[in-house]
This record gives sequence, C-alpha cells and structure tokens, in this order.
Amino acid sequence: MAFAVIAHYHCAPEDGATVRAALLKMREHTRTEPGNLGYEVHADVDRPGAFVLYERYADRSGFDAHAAAGYFDELIVRTVRPLLTDRTVTFAEVL
Repeated sequence: MAFAVIAHYHCAPEDGATVRAALLKMREHTRTEPGNLGYEVHADVDRPGAFVLYERYADRSGFDAHAAAGYFDELIVRTVRPLLTDRTVTFAEVL
C-alpha cells in the first residue's frame, strides 16, 4: 500500500530562502529514489516562511530508505530543521 507524508514547516521569514533552497534540492534527490512516487514542495502564499511538503512512496520501507539517505541528513536534519520554529508531520496510508 502506498505511503504518504504531509509535512508543515514554519521558519522565520528571513530564513525562508535557505529553507526553500534546501527543500528544492531535496526534491531533486528524492524524485530519483526507487521507492518515491512523488515529492511536492509548496510555499504558503499568505505566510512567508511556511511550507507544505506532500510526499508519496510505494510503501513505508520506501520512506524509511529516504530518511536514511545522506542527503536527508544534510538537507533536512542539519539545514532545515534547525531553522524551523514549528513542524508537524503526518504519516498516512494512501487509500
């Protein structure tokens, strides 16, 4: 069964360009992963520094492989997360 991740990221507006750049690099890497079915990055038009990610994987193991990638550590864990003021992540099965 397909597996989805919906993440809401919020950072200070002055950190928005850094977060955006890292998320777009992450999208490039993620879309080449064998278990990835889609990776969309959205910027909230009414809230500077707010982003929504919608990710789909063939299954949970596809996401687990994604989270174990070196570029995930570099771009998300070490670059994006330290700049976030709020983060919510929902894991879901695609019906």
